[in-house]
Amino acid sequence: MSFSSLGLSAPILKAVAEKGYDTPSPIQAQAIPAILQGKDIMAAAQTGTGKTAGFTLPILELLSKGERARANQARALILTPTRELAAQVSKSVATYGKNLPLRSAVVFGGVKINPQMMKLRKGVDILVATPGRLLDLYKQNAVQFKQLEILVLDEADRMLDMGFIHDIKKIIAALPRQRQNLLFSATFSNEIRDLAKGFVKNPIEISVSPRNTTAKTVEQWVYPVDKKQKSALLAQLIHNNQWQQVLVFSRTKHGANRLTRQLETGGIKAVAIHGDKSQGARTKALVDFKKGLVRVLVATDIAARGLDIDQLPHVVNFDLPNVAEDYVHRIGRTGRAGATGQAVSLVSADEIKQLTDIEQLIRQLLTRKYIDGFEPVHDVPESHLAGPKKPKKPKKTKTEHKDGQRSGENSQGHKPSAKKKYHGKPSRTTTKPTVKTRSGNSRRQSKVRSS
Repeated sequence: MSFSSLGLSAPILKAVAEKGYDTPSPIQAQAIPAILQGKDIMAAAQTGTGKTAGFTLPILELLSKGERARANQARALILTPTRELAAQVSKSVATYGKNLPLRSAVVFGGVKINPQMMKLRKGVDILVATPGRLLDLYKQNAVQFKQLEILVLDEADRMLDMGFIHDIKKIIAALPRQRQNLLFSATFSNEIRDLAKGFVKNPIEISVSPRNTTAKTVEQWVYPVDKKQKSALLAQLIHNNQWQQVLVFSRTKHGANRLTRQLETGGIKAVAIHGDKSQGARTKALVDFKKGLVRVLVATDIAARGLDIDQLPHVVNFDLPNVAEDYVHRIGRTGRAGATGQAVSLVSADEIKQLTDIEQLIRQLLTRKYIDGFEPVHDVPESHLAGPKKPKKPKKTKTEHKDGQRSGENSQGHKPSAKKKYHGKPSRTTTKPTVKTRSGNSRRQSKVRSS
């Protein structure tokens, strides 16, 4: 299948070809024809699979055939959770629509609002926005939605995680009822489905990857290490492996700043990016990182789904995320569009719960490796995957109550089944010989030496 078979016009196909793309990804192949038919859709796909082009290309095609936007109007609205993601989507709109007579704009907080208001005066065909800044502009009558034809919620699950549900409902209430609705998300949680009930109408549901799985192109492993040794281990990994471009995730803003200072002290050029940084500083940090002027970008989860970096080779979880799903989004920054990548996690003993939650979510035990000189004093306990649950057979008893129901039975005469777990045996990479235990069973203890 080629892009030319999807129903896109020559100006858009030319822009796609100039980007070097000739074959649509699975999400694009399914979403683009459905959107061109005017259908509402709910689409789930792993990050890095081409979701953005999956909706920007057909939106450009549809809007190119209609009436241009009037003053202060927007014909298509794309909502994103972060500034970085808004900028990324806006760039895609400009790239693929450069041969079309359409106007677009991007608005988000952290920068002056007046230039954005000026941009909206003439009207825009496509408006990319974060919810908070959009509501500010709407309240000041800088943007109106009488001409709105299409609404997109991009990374909808992340917007709910960040507490935007009330803003989203206010925005939807201000829009025309007759419109096309597109919901794109990395995962479909129950909360997302609840939101969709009042948002999309008879949607086509598209899913091109299993829920909460990681890309096969990403190699993953963990280094058990004491917390106080994490920064030194990270520096050694960067130096010894000659990593030139590394995205590192920290759980907190203060932790990101502290780690950045420690890396700089060790001669590694690093910069932090998080919510307390001005938009100008965040933009400069990302640009310098992409250009190779900065070796390490230390980010909080605000950047987990908003960074678009071609061929990013390494992602490091300096701290494991508290929410297991964020692990999937973090490491999705590498191994994008078929490229390979490496995702490394530095795990201390107090993060065993987070590690277990992640492994249960992705249904995979992560390989453990140890580095000479950094063996933890407090080792990370062995983790396991819970196996299938089997109900116990109800025990028979002759004791009955007055209503004829036996003790421990429910109203249908059945005893509730108890559920039992079995634990799969974890595997570890082994270089040491097998050690016999007293019972004659084998126990393997391993260390993987890394240069």
